[in-house]
Amino acid sequence: MLFNSYIFILLFLPLSVLGFYLIGARGHHRIAVSWLVSASLFFYSWWNPAYLSLILTSILFNYALGVSLTNAGLTDKSKKFALAFGVSANLGLLGYFKYANFFVDNINNVFGISVELAPIVLPLAISFFTFQQIAYLVDAYQGETKEYNFLHYCLFVTFFPQLIAGPIVHHREMLPQFAQNAAYRFNHEHLAVGLTIFIIGLAKKVILADGVAVYATPVFDVAYTGQTLTFFEAWGGALAYTLQLYFDFSGYSDMAIGLARMFGIRLPLNFHSPYKAINIIEFWHRWHMTLSRFLRDYLYIPLGGSRKGPVRRHANLMATMLLGGLWHGAGWTFVAWGALHGLYLIVNHVWRAFRVKLGHDLRHPGSIMGRASARILTLLAVIVAWVFFRAESFDAAIHVLEGMAGVNGFILPGSAFEQFGWSVRVLLTEMGWRFDNSVNELIQGPAELVWIVALMMIALFFPNTQQIMSKTKPVLDSRVKYIDQSSNVLQWQPTRAWATGIALVAICCLVAMGQISEFLYFQF
Repeated sequence: MLFNSYIFILLFLPLSVLGFYLIGARGHHRIAVSWLVSASLFFYSWWNPAYLSLILTSILFNYALGVSLTNAGLTDKSKKFALAFGVSANLGLLGYFKYANFFVDNINNVFGISVELAPIVLPLAISFFTFQQIAYLVDAYQGETKEYNFLHYCLFVTFFPQLIAGPIVHHREMLPQFAQNAAYRFNHEHLAVGLTIFIIGLAKKVILADGVAVYATPVFDVAYTGQTLTFFEAWGGALAYTLQLYFDFSGYSDMAIGLARMFGIRLPLNFHSPYKAINIIEFWHRWHMTLSRFLRDYLYIPLGGSRKGPVRRHANLMATMLLGGLWHGAGWTFVAWGALHGLYLIVNHVWRAFRVKLGHDLRHPGSIMGRASARILTLLAVIVAWVFFRAESFDAAIHVLEGMAGVNGFILPGSAFEQFGWSVRVLLTEMGWRFDNSVNELIQGPAELVWIVALMMIALFFPNTQQIMSKTKPVLDSRVKYIDQSSNVLQWQPTRAWATGIALVAICCLVAMGQISEFLYFQF
């Protein structure tokens, strides 16, 4: 069941919210939680009922282990062993389902053998609920959290707004909110704010992300077949995918936050205008923020972080990003994507250290031109890395990058010839541009340019959902320094004008949902 489907919006969601508040209003909090857990498990099993046994087994195992880690009678040595066993078991389960075939295929290629495994179907959301429970085990071991109520633990893992693609939440972030009596009383503001955020996210997905996807997919499909791409074709596809992924994940993050808010729950911020970042460090403070937090707290810092000198820090950064890339998918393209971001982060840290030696104040925002240049450079680096993230194979990524570098020429379809005046045609011809009807018709005219430019302007210059809704404290960690209020004109207010506008957007989304498409992060 998808957030952007009729059955979810018109049936599942209203019944889930209505049942929760009707039960909770009568003081039956435990039954209300049971209702929400049951709804979440039904939501998860909608794709494939076989997934249900896997997530329930994972929940039982990690709950029992978490309880034992909070047992004061256990020795430190026993707790360390239990934690190591729990983390290994979770990673082993994830590794089998997600990487077994990848590992066997590479062994076959290296040694020239033909070992075969039975087809392994990747269970939905296994990466997310595995990481979430690993974080719970570590927090329990460190004495930062404890859970003796199995029903509450089930809700922590399965809460449907964040189950499939995050955010990755900590036990201490969500469960205390459900412990408050106010969470079970219907609140008009929570519903209005939640619906508004959900509909904004839905529009990002079904109108913006799906609208620009038609310009990205054909380019990467052609690259996978080994055909050459010209400069404009390659850049058109790369930019279209850059924007498709942005609005797809931004839309999902908004929808998750909005859904949780309908139940009176605030989730952590997970996406905050990452293309506005002026360096790659800031990019990772804005993109998939809860995954970045997890990798930092449970991988980078345990590896030593920055405590053992710059060389060790750089090695830790690279290792963290390589594993972060592999977490997204079992393929060398994801490894390359992670390696590129690891390299970017290392260069960023070296540059910052060099500036400090020169006496620069890194807290100073710098000139407008300097910040604009830094933002453009950061975005270009991110776009190049996205090519590996999207490509079906390493060779396909190289084909796209060759086109972006101009290796295959600056060629436009012959149909574009008439779009330019005579003097412009002469100038472009002298610069080496050609108009040729024999090239792939992957550049789909002015409409593609309008889509790319319009969406890029929104991503770079418009306030995001958290800024528009900032007066309502839309997320759990509204103290994050990047959240600020936009102009009063764009601030959400509980007025008829806003209600009418959001209702019209909702209608447009429902009309546009004729062809349902999955969220891109569902595959991870």
